[in-house]
Amino acid sequence: MAAELRISASACPACAAMPAAEALAARAAPKEARLILSLPTAHCAACMTTVEQGLMQVPGVHDARVNLTLKRVAVAADPAIRADTLIAALDRLGYEAHELDAGMLRTTATDKAGRELLMRLGVAGFAMMNIMLLSVAVWSGAEGPTRALFQWVSAVIALPTVIFSAQPFFRQAWRALRVRRLNMDVPISLAIILATLMSLYETAGGGGHTYFDAAVSLTFFLLAGRYLDYRTRAVARSAAEELAALEVPRATRVRDGAEEVVAIADLGAGDLVRVRPGGRMPVDGVVVEGTSELDRSLLTGESLPVWTGPDAVVSTGEVNLTGPLLVRVTAAGRDSSLHRMADLVAVAESGKNRYTSLADRAARIYAPGVHLLAAATFLFWLLRSAGDVHLALNIGVAVLIITCPCALGLAVPAVVTAASGRLFRRGLLIKDGTALERLAEVDTVVFDKTGTLTMGAPVPMNLADHAPQDVALAAALAAASSHPLARALAAGAADVEGLAALPVEDLREVPGFGIEGRWKGRRVRLGRAGWIGATPGARTATWLDAGDGIPREFAFADSLRPGAETVVADLRRQGKAVHLISGDTEGAVAALAARLGIETWTAGATPAEKADRVAELTARGARVLMVGDGLNDTAALATAHVSISPASALDAARVASDIVLLGTDLGPIAGALVTARRATRRIHENFAISAAYNVIAVPLAMIGVATPLMAALAMSVSSITVSMNALRLR
Repeated sequence: MAAELRISASACPACAAMPAAEALAARAAPKEARLILSLPTAHCAACMTTVEQGLMQVPGVHDARVNLTLKRVAVAADPAIRADTLIAALDRLGYEAHELDAGMLRTTATDKAGRELLMRLGVAGFAMMNIMLLSVAVWSGAEGPTRALFQWVSAVIALPTVIFSAQPFFRQAWRALRVRRLNMDVPISLAIILATLMSLYETAGGGGHTYFDAAVSLTFFLLAGRYLDYRTRAVARSAAEELAALEVPRATRVRDGAEEVVAIADLGAGDLVRVRPGGRMPVDGVVVEGTSELDRSLLTGESLPVWTGPDAVVSTGEVNLTGPLLVRVTAAGRDSSLHRMADLVAVAESGKNRYTSLADRAARIYAPGVHLLAAATFLFWLLRSAGDVHLALNIGVAVLIITCPCALGLAVPAVVTAASGRLFRRGLLIKDGTALERLAEVDTVVFDKTGTLTMGAPVPMNLADHAPQDVALAAALAAASSHPLARALAAGAADVEGLAALPVEDLREVPGFGIEGRWKGRRVRLGRAGWIGATPGARTATWLDAGDGIPREFAFADSLRPGAETVVADLRRQGKAVHLISGDTEGAVAALAARLGIETWTAGATPAEKADRVAELTARGARVLMVGDGLNDTAALATAHVSISPASALDAARVASDIVLLGTDLGPIAGALVTARRATRRIHENFAISAAYNVIAVPLAMIGVATPLMAALAMSVSSITVSMNALRLR
């Protein structure tokens, strides 16, 4: 593979993200009003397609993107379009909708939905166990009044249980039927209702067969699947929201020499704000007064601070470390680089959510097929039996139950559960239901450097090369500073045996330069090369002046993350293309790439350039796995086909990723790709099992051989078979 090198200026990493973010947002939607609506009843890919296509038919709507994780739709439309118009359009499609404030981080609707599902699941489970106990007596041969008594008691338990617990399916089915559509909840609801009504009819007429246990059991297991799906989605918070949460709500504005605390929304271009040491930068701007060092790790992923002084450009979200700064505002609030990065991530997240799982694709043709078969069977037997509605309905119900999409619904979740358990034991946590399917398709892996392939913490390299007195003096100075290199030097010196502490007096930190003090009557310094009088080298280093004018270099290196060499070698053996994209300097990136055998690498990349690089690879047809840990990786993680973040990553990066690496070892990532391919094969096998089951069982039900009870048992057998096949992954 040809080596590739791209180096870009990064004086303002976050600001450099803005042009690309604006370009991507412009491609996604024209500049217009954006409305956000809550969709509490949306739950599948069919809902996503229906909502998006339906809203696009509304005059004045330019774009609509559904986020199933958050149950929201973002609409770009003409400024004249009102939320009421969109809500009415969604109501005609059968979906409840509510307008949301774009600044809200979350609502309580999803929590309420989860509690409701859990409550209905508990009621169904309790009722199912009691009806099963009563059914044992009937199956054991109870006759006459005893049999009738048990059937009526079962009816008294089952009827209110079905009415209450199956409401989520009934509501979704009714919304679909109201607008003349079909979804998977329609056959489910019909099977539950008809099984219950047939059982009541049989009980009232003294018949021999009732199916209350089948109706309630079906409700319970389907509710369990719905609740697990809800919990999976609820775990994943929006990465764009995490980024927006980093914004400082207030800032200290300076006017005519007086300071006042104001909301960020009250700031405008040209205002002056004071940022004290330890504070987060509230705006984008230019330093007017003061020198300091900035922690840009949130924006660039690099842990080493950057010196800043007059005329230096600063960005929202950076942390001021050592000295007070007076900053002239260039952008604040929604115009800031942090918000623009959040917009970039939101666009990428919405794009990835368009991925449709195998189960959803299969379900699109399954639902109408079930109804056609059941209706055709009912009509056939109604005509053949000369109008015997009881017989025709009995056989039609059997067809509905035997074709109920339980096996199809379990085909993917059962495999995902088994594979997720296997990967969890190896240190990988799957967050998204479609992540395994996408992981199986990966052919290109992109790594970040600092904090991903390396540990992101500097370690002193050459303490042994210095005299013990120099090391002790450097440690005494470093102990008085909070600079990352100073902390690393102090920690490294503490591990040196026999090192005596030196009495350094008058310690004073010089913002942006280093720390100085007096020792034996001489001024001693530890800090930047230029301040000490040394010439900076290619290595990351801090310098010591022991009062004799001779600079001493203390060099640092970032330790390699365990398993980094192994995972790159394993991925290359699997035939995957491996790339390294970092915001670090050319020398550091080139050295790491050479050490790991990565031929294609990029240095000095901004957050937007990382996302653009991933998008470029995707446009070429690559299926990209992005592995990163920083805020600067968030957009790339959301843009990639599938993504992984270490547990040590920032919250926003973990949220944007599909999989979290729980340990420090990168080795399990290569094995995860193998497991994902095997899981995909199991999913296809489960679809084949489900299809074979229907090919055999459905004709038997249609010709009247299988009763509804036999259909319920056959449906259970198919579900168990699918689950057992999935367990082979363990």
